[in-house]
Amino acid sequence: MASPQEVLTASGRDSLTDQEVQQFHQQGYLILRGLGDEDLRRRMLHVTLEGLHRSIEPLEFEADVHYPGAPESRSVAGGQTVRRLKQAFSRDIVFLEWIQSPAILNRLKQLLGPQVLCPLAHHNCIMTKEPRFSSDTGWHQDIRYWSFEQPELISVWLALGKENLHNGCLQVIPGSHRVQYDRDCFDDAKFFRADLDKNAPVLAQRRAVELEPGDVLFFHCKTLHAATRNYSEDTKYSVVFTFRSSDNPPVPGSRSSASAELLLH
Repeated sequence: MASPQEVLTASGRDSLTDQEVQQFHQQGYLILRGLGDEDLRRRMLHVTLEGLHRSIEPLEFEADVHYPGAPESRSVAGGQTVRRLKQAFSRDIVFLEWIQSPAILNRLKQLLGPQVLCPLAHHNCIMTKEPRFSSDTGWHQDIRYWSFEQPELISVWLALGKENLHNGCLQVIPGSHRVQYDRDCFDDAKFFRADLDKNAPVLAQRRAVELEPGDVLFFHCKTLHAATRNYSEDTKYSVVFTFRSSDNPPVPGSRSSASAELLLH
């Protein structure tokens, strides 16, 4: 569980304090309570529910990822359970309003520099976790499948509803973004191995990122994180985008360079 010292409040400001900046760089994540504008949050939730009701593509299904707990295929029971609504920017302008709001953009500039870009190739989605047929996501670093000149990107996660251990909230390892782990700490899919004895002290440091609607998590692309399946009776909804500085372009020819990017103003 996150301690009171690790959970900070936005308090109506549109910038980070020196303490918050320091905490992000040391811990690799930062929780800001009530940062999400309530009107934007409600509009994003409406778009989410409409997208699910109408099955608006592009979608990713739990069966597509083959994680523990997921249906074996789309044709079996629970096989049509949506894991995420992809390409959030194509769904409604509210998502652009959200990331360009001073509450988000000003803070990103403090952490990344004066010019901030949002790659559309990664995240850019609405995460959904259903009470049945959801899956466990193992410990990993997002940079494992991204290709940029430097592993220095930040993701911003907005809770559209409550997130806790019971419904599969994110869990993080503080400070893991500053550690160079041995290759054998990861399996072939680059998940951090929970079955390896030398990884046990690392995983013992886990912190649950429990959020209320409108709370926001900033986390570094090398911060180890994971999530269990949803054991509650209600679906969990979250919005997540990733950001980089202008001097950290994607590697040419990689998946990271295959989609457009947004220069934020």
